[in-house]
Amino acid sequence: MATVFIPSSKASSASSFSVHQPTSLPRLTPFSETTMEESVDHAHAIITKWDTKSPASLFQENRKEGREFLKRVKDLRSAMHFFLTQKWASGNLVLAQQLMQIAMKRLEKEFFQILSANRGRLDPDSVKSRLSWRSSSSEDDLASDDDDDDDDEINVAGESIAQVERVSALAMYDLKAIADCMIGCGYGKECVKIYNIIRKSIVDEGLYRIGIERKSSSSSQISKLSLQDLSHKIKHWVGAATIAVKTLFNGERILCDHVFSASDSITKSSFTEITKEGAKNLFRFPELVARTKKASPEKIFCFLDLHEAISNLLPEIESIFSFESESAVRLQVSSSLLKLSEAVTATLSEFESAVQKNSSKTLVTGGGIHPLTESSMNYISSLADYDGALSEILGDRPVPAQSPFPESYFDSPKSMDNPPSAVAVRLAWLILVLLCRLDGKAELYKDISLSYLFLANNLHFVLEKVRTTKLLYILGEDWIFKHEKKVKQYSANYEVMGWSKVFSSLPDSDSYSPAMSPEDVKEWFMRFNIAFEEAYRKQTSWVVQDGKLRDEMKVSIAKKLVPAYGEFYEKHIGMLRGERNLEVLLRFSPDDLGNHLSDLFHGISISGSSTSSSSSSSSQSRAGPHETIHRK
Repeated sequence: MATVFIPSSKASSASSFSVHQPTSLPRLTPFSETTMEESVDHAHAIITKWDTKSPASLFQENRKEGREFLKRVKDLRSAMHFFLTQKWASGNLVLAQQLMQIAMKRLEKEFFQILSANRGRLDPDSVKSRLSWRSSSSEDDLASDDDDDDDDEINVAGESIAQVERVSALAMYDLKAIADCMIGCGYGKECVKIYNIIRKSIVDEGLYRIGIERKSSSSSQISKLSLQDLSHKIKHWVGAATIAVKTLFNGERILCDHVFSASDSITKSSFTEITKEGAKNLFRFPELVARTKKASPEKIFCFLDLHEAISNLLPEIESIFSFESESAVRLQVSSSLLKLSEAVTATLSEFESAVQKNSSKTLVTGGGIHPLTESSMNYISSLADYDGALSEILGDRPVPAQSPFPESYFDSPKSMDNPPSAVAVRLAWLILVLLCRLDGKAELYKDISLSYLFLANNLHFVLEKVRTTKLLYILGEDWIFKHEKKVKQYSANYEVMGWSKVFSSLPDSDSYSPAMSPEDVKEWFMRFNIAFEEAYRKQTSWVVQDGKLRDEMKVSIAKKLVPAYGEFYEKHIGMLRGERNLEVLLRFSPDDLGNHLSDLFHGISISGSSTSSSSSSSSQSRAGPHETIHRK
């Protein structure tokens, strides 16, 4: 990079000084003419020694003399203020002005050299630690005019600080000292121009290194990315944004505040010039993602990842970009959050609509778990992992006022003392929409008992998903309790509809009579055999995937059936001794009955059995693995 110097066209006259004099002059104290002339002489000696033709670096060669240079420039400035008040001193003023111009060019060169030489050391990542070292050693100590050599000055930080830390911290002090001097002498614009050029290139390079392109992709380009590629790009952006905010921009703000602490207005304008373009470009990406067309329900997790990342960084963003001149950056961040929130709420509505409109008539063989149940609950449980972001997005937004479902269906978590959060209500509503859609699919089974088994299976799956994910903490135990009761009710309904014919094929124990004839006994056994075999053959092909629920349902049936049959069997078997084809009448012993019941709900058809639905629909296979909530 070529050395940047600002050419000066200042005339060597008293009037030219007013162009570069500070906005507020220090209060003057009486000085004798001799003292002022001595100040000019001392300044002349050191300024001409270190004019711009000197190839060496003043602050790198001899920092003690560098401090002396700055002191003499400040004294020269005071002398110029004095000469302005004296009509006789025009010649002295001209000389002082010429010396001031030479000194400023030298300081411009020094400022540029220090920035360039410490480009790697003054990276934003380490600026904060440099300042912590500086704060442990006061600027008065660093800038003292005593005769201590450079080693004494560096050693104030302690031997525990590495040499690179010392050099960098001293560079920061030198930059501030030069900036203070140039600003005080009315040459702040020249100083700031050099600083902005170099530091902006460092920030832009830092953003490029972490993968932030100078020109953002368009929404149309992002829309063409696959979900996997988009997720990867977002993951990279989240990491890059964290580094940019916590390290790059934060460090740059700290350095800018430090170097230009003499002027708030310069600090604001300089930091804005250096970071505004890069920051706006960085925070524009989430908005572009939110604006992508044809968003699938799965894309909501991309929106939530971005929203969560920005929300986590928001306090630091607002602190770093607090200047009014940086309002465009804050506005871009707010816009991105708003568009992401809108994208999330729109996607939730699309998901809800997709579940409601899922019109697949494919029956799940054996009343098992419907693909819609599995995909929807996987989706909703994943949403629960973003409860923080969803809470910010949903706020107090209510569930749609006009519900297509009866009021009795809406069973979201409610408590007078602890009302549910917006997230709890919204997720409970989505589950409700799913359950209502499953009610409609249960009606497709022509066997009523199988439809209840289907509902018990699917609601139990929903409950287990809630229990084993973050949904449990969002919906609460009360929600679990209410829906457990529904599972039990569905199971009981299945049992009544599926086994009532078997139960009624046995006489009540109260109707047993010693006078019951062998023919009556044979009739009862034949009725039972027919009813049990029909139920058994049909229901062995039915499915209860959850082992615990499967065992509970078998035990419930066995408790009602086996003892009743066993009692009838033991009481009347003696009447049939000597009967021909006894094995036809007594097909099942009580133990056989229990063994047969253990075969239920494994989805294994028995040869010659009935189908699961007594209609042509029951011959259709289980819905394919690719059936999703989007299937219409």
